[in-house]
Amino acid sequence: MTTDTPARLLQLLSLLQTPREWPGGELADRLGVSRRTVRRDIDRLRELGYPVQATLGTEGGYRLAAGKAMPPLVLDDEEAVAIAVGLRAGAGHAVEGVEEASVRALAKLEQVLPSRLRHRVTTLQSATTPLVYGAGDGATIAPETLTVIASATTGTEKLRFHYCSGDGTESRRQVEPYRLVSTGRRWYLVAYDLEREAWRTFRVDRLTEPFATGARFSPRPLPEGDAAEFTRRAMRRGGQPSYELDVTFAAPAELIAPRIPAGLGTPTPEGPDSCRLRTTVSDAIEWLAARLSLMGVDFTIHGPPELTDHVRELGARLSRAAGSGGGPSAG
Repeated sequence: MTTDTPARLLQLLSLLQTPREWPGGELADRLGVSRRTVRRDIDRLRELGYPVQATLGTEGGYRLAAGKAMPPLVLDDEEAVAIAVGLRAGAGHAVEGVEEASVRALAKLEQVLPSRLRHRVTTLQSATTPLVYGAGDGATIAPETLTVIASATTGTEKLRFHYCSGDGTESRRQVEPYRLVSTGRRWYLVAYDLEREAWRTFRVDRLTEPFATGARFSPRPLPEGDAAEFTRRAMRRGGQPSYELDVTFAAPAELIAPRIPAGLGTPTPEGPDSCRLRTTVSDAIEWLAARLSLMGVDFTIHGPPELTDHVRELGARLSRAAGSGGGPSAG
């Protein structure tokens, strides 16, 4: 039974923030109090500005509704870490116009994060190398899986896990984790496989039961540049199509560089008002066409021809949409 009223109110609020309706009896059981106490606590939350709706019936139910203003949220540890990591990603690689709001929200959240959670967020962020491609299959990964891997990576601890390869072969691996690489909707682990005595990339959504052994290791030098480039080459060797991107932008390099997603390289100045980007990308033509159109400057595509064709099709589609009517008429 929760006898501390403020603590009980926070616990009640946390339950109500789950998107469902809670019968009064179930809330009473969860909190270890009487239904009368639950009703009093609901009234207290309403006095604090939380829009708690009640439904009539034998059981009676409660739900937190949308209000005119958003009241403070109560987050558990995993939710707080997930939001903080997402905001950090948004602050650095967000759609134009969103990054400033991401920074403000992140500053507010990190100001109140307990030190243990702030460390987890920083660990996951510092162990991650951004690499942007087109959409993947959207496979989901438990936040604690990424946290375990990130902690082992930054702590230079050997990592054990079960792995299922693309052809369904299952194996037990022990590795020296080097870096997590994010491709937008898919994660990879770059690591040195101790049994095979070779560097490997592992899709994290195919990885289960990660366990940091506590055994330390001295990091080995990666043989092929940084983790993003190593993963890029591994994906090409795995049969994924790759393209040589070559684009000139009608703007100085210092203006374009912050707008280019991390992992795609750095543009080279070609004069005071022009720069050029040459890099290798994999399976991302549709995404590249859309991303280039959002850069906010004129550009010229020198290659690949597949990208030129897709941008031409995208432009024609947008022109048809703009000329299809439906807008306000003059007069």
